[in-house]
Amino acid sequence: MVSPEERIRELKEKAMRAVDKPAPYGPDIDLSQYSCGSQECFYVEDLSQLKEVDPEELARSGVDISGRGRSGSFVQLDNTIVHRKALEKGVEILGTTEALQKYDWAWDYFWNVVQVDADKYTADVELNGYEGYFIRALPGSRTIYPLQACLYIRSPRLVQRVHNIIIAEEGSELHIITGCASDHKVDMALHLGVSEFYVKRNAKITFTMIHNWVPGMDVRPRSGAVVEEGGVFLSNYIVLEPVRSLQLYPTARLVGEGAVARFNSVLVAREGVLMDVGSRVVLSAPRCSAEVVSRAITMGGTIVARGHLRGEAEEVKAHLECRGLMLEQGGGMLAIPELEATVPNVDMSHEAAVGKIAQEEIEYLMARGLSEEEATATIVRGFLNVKIEGLPPVLEREIQRMMEISRESAL
Repeated sequence: MVSPEERIRELKEKAMRAVDKPAPYGPDIDLSQYSCGSQECFYVEDLSQLKEVDPEELARSGVDISGRGRSGSFVQLDNTIVHRKALEKGVEILGTTEALQKYDWAWDYFWNVVQVDADKYTADVELNGYEGYFIRALPGSRTIYPLQACLYIRSPRLVQRVHNIIIAEEGSELHIITGCASDHKVDMALHLGVSEFYVKRNAKITFTMIHNWVPGMDVRPRSGAVVEEGGVFLSNYIVLEPVRSLQLYPTARLVGEGAVARFNSVLVAREGVLMDVGSRVVLSAPRCSAEVVSRAITMGGTIVARGHLRGEAEEVKAHLECRGLMLEQGGGMLAIPELEATVPNVDMSHEAAVGKIAQEEIEYLMARGLSEEEATATIVRGFLNVKIEGLPPVLEREIQRMMEISRESAL
């Protein structure tokens, strides 16, 4: 058995070999532009005692400081954990470094789905220190309310390094709403976020991320999931607020019979914004299914929407859908759907469409009393309203509430 010390040494060596390795997609970033220094933060037992962040800013990121309707909370300011608490039995919430110190077995879930040498951003997280959350649903536990987590940047030109581990043990059910946000005074910052998901046999994870960044943010998430027999992984990624650049391409690997993965993304890119966003699902066991759905609007920004489905076992079903809407000149949109099969007897499909709002739709609504601006906003809201299947009612209502807050701010 490899000791933690040997594991750390191995990871550092692999990371060192990747410090100059660019990501295969998206704009490259000069990491030397950013600082590791951050303002002093203090741990609080009660979120109402957190003075560094306006409660309204937290609310826009899905965090209710009262904790009502939540199964637990986690808040990280810059690179410091300031609050973590589980409010329901069967859920464990720790900081990642704390979990690795507490449990030797936690190392089996560390840099296992996402590779430490994937690119220079993953390498930087390992080599220069990180925090993040370790969330675990115990076997058979089923949370009614979502757990809330917030990763917040309040120091200008900071690089925030995060490594999250999320585990749903056999037969468990876990719902997470996480908000990534930054103080409006931050002119420029970088978020490097590694997230590794493990969905055990007949377990379920729903993970909803809502961005509330500022225009000077560069964001580089690196995520992956492993889903075992009968497991379900639902990922919802919502970016309606401005960023400078965003690049991500999470991969879910379905390794057990009947496993399910669904990725839903809702994107709005304003002028000067560059988003290179996609999802990949590898279906490696019989009777697995997957769905990748993307809704993207460019308001002068550039969006590259990727999707990749790979069928490696028979009797799998998968569908890829990408729809883009161009509202203003000066931006661009590129849809890149990919289907790949290595065995016969698979059912895989895709559809992609990019266009503008039809004039007759606007005129139809105007004939019923709406102004042209109101008609356009109504059509856009309907376009962004992606139905997410498989959510418990309480979570669906909360996500719709957060979507409406984000839409009002963005549009």
